[in-house]
Amino acid sequence: MEFTTFLFYAFAALLVFAALRVVTDRNPVHAALYLILSFCSASAIWMLLKAEFLAIVLVLVYVGAVMVLFLFVVMMLDIDMAKLRVGMWRHLPFAVTVGVVIAAEMGAVLFNAFVNQPEVAAGNIGDTRELGKLIYTQYLYPFEIAAMILLAAMVAAVALTLRRRKDSKYFDPGLAVKTRRNDRIRIVSMAAESDRTNAGGDAGQA
Repeated sequence: MEFTTFLFYAFAALLVFAALRVVTDRNPVHAALYLILSFCSASAIWMLLKAEFLAIVLVLVYVGAVMVLFLFVVMMLDIDMAKLRVGMWRHLPFAVTVGVVIAAEMGAVLFNAFVNQPEVAAGNIGDTRELGKLIYTQYLYPFEIAAMILLAAMVAAVALTLRRRKDSKYFDPGLAVKTRRNDRIRIVSMAAESDRTNAGGDAGQA
């Protein structure tokens, strides 16, 4: 077995393990960290396929931006996992049905790609120029829809973090912007205290 093949199986096993831990770990922060590990493993597999551009984009976009946002949202929302698990088994049949449908769709897409396009060279996967042409010509509308969904998710995450909580300090950004200089500090002119001076003089004479 070649060393490249060994690395592929090692990263693939690590990717499967991390993906399973994402959906089985009870701690949402740990699940997010396992998701970062799965992204890094997938990026390593892209590197083995000589798709350096996709590997770097996966690390920069998902690990460096999206997952950091997820971690901040998970830690700031103070999620009560006990309430989320209430009634979970009641919705299990529907969730399994949706999962099977999604898996069947992905399998059909992959099968169609392998059957109808067997001559695609793996060396052109990471070509930035070819990817740019495909994204902004053939896949322009799906790319714009994905960008709008990601933007809506970011706005929703920011809106959730701005909600008022009893255990955290909250301030209104609008009031902070409208604050004037005279509202921050006020200089008061006070008369000198003569009693303290007399008391000091009497103590010196004593």
